Amino acid sequence: MTEFHADDYGLFPAQSGRILACHEEGVLNGTSIMPNSPRKQICMDMLPEEGIALAVHLNLMEGHCVAPKEKLPLLVDENGIFCVSFASLLFSPFTGRYRHYYEQLKIELSAQIHTLLPALELRGEPLRLDGHAHWHMLPVVFDALMAVIAEEELPVSYIRIPREPIGLLLRHFPAILPFHPINVVKSLLLYVLAGRNLRRHSAALGRMEKKLFLGVLFSGRFDYGKICLILPDAEREAARRGWGLEILTHPGAVYEEEDARELTNRDDLFFLTSPDRMAEAEGLKLLKVKEESHV
Repeated sequence: MTEFHADDYGLFPAQSGRILACHEEGVLNGTSIMPNSPRKQICMDMLPEEGIALAVHLNLMEGHCVAPKEKLPLLVDENGIFCVSFASLLFSPFTGRYRHYYEQLKIELSAQIHTLLPALELRGEPLRLDGHAHWHMLPVVFDALMAVIAEEELPVSYIRIPREPIGLLLRHFPAILPFHPINVVKSLLLYVLAGRNLRRHSAALGRMEKKLFLGVLFSGRFDYGKICLILPDAEREAARRGWGLEILTHPGAVYEEEDARELTNRDDLFFLTSPDRMAEAEGLKLLKVKEESHV
């Protein structure tokens, strides 16, 4: 099964409504909920009763922490707003802070999962996890997450492993141009980190659902043309492996000034207010038109 997925659901009602429009008018059938959003319950109430798979969007870079800020001095500032950097977490094994980050991450990740777990259970949804900007792939974060899952015996059915099939992408080069050059670096780094995490936690991950994943290289503008180009080969490759397929998009634009002012991360502010969000949303809707025209 192909899951057309949108990250960042639950930040704001208007932004979440744009994601839901891609479900109602397009092919979107999965979304991830920001567990630390103060408006998550309002947005949860907006969800349809069925037809859209949900996941917990573990978040360590935007907004406030869920756990008490006093327990997270390395992750948040005095106001409880996330301030830890990607580089600090990435290089923590070499700076002597790995264990300190690890313990604080366990506290926050557990709190984020449990703030949404009752609602997911009430809906009969499996517990699926992914990460904002894929920070959950950082070794110290992934190790902490897997420890929480094991220690609390959480019934996790799926963790996104953003390891894109490089050979499949190269098969369509240069037709897949343009894409942001920094996404090449991100895709390769995540490929390496995913390999490390898969080796380190092979036993636990082997019991979970597996999906072929696409969405990092085109992150920011995975539009209709690129999806149509890649999708047939991606579905064949997923079927060959006996896996599902996850196509990641970000159609949840934040265009209301009062909402944009509340974003605490500069990268998120740039990304979520970009006109590219509309291009991705339009692509998901055009795919439905294309599907219906072939019925």
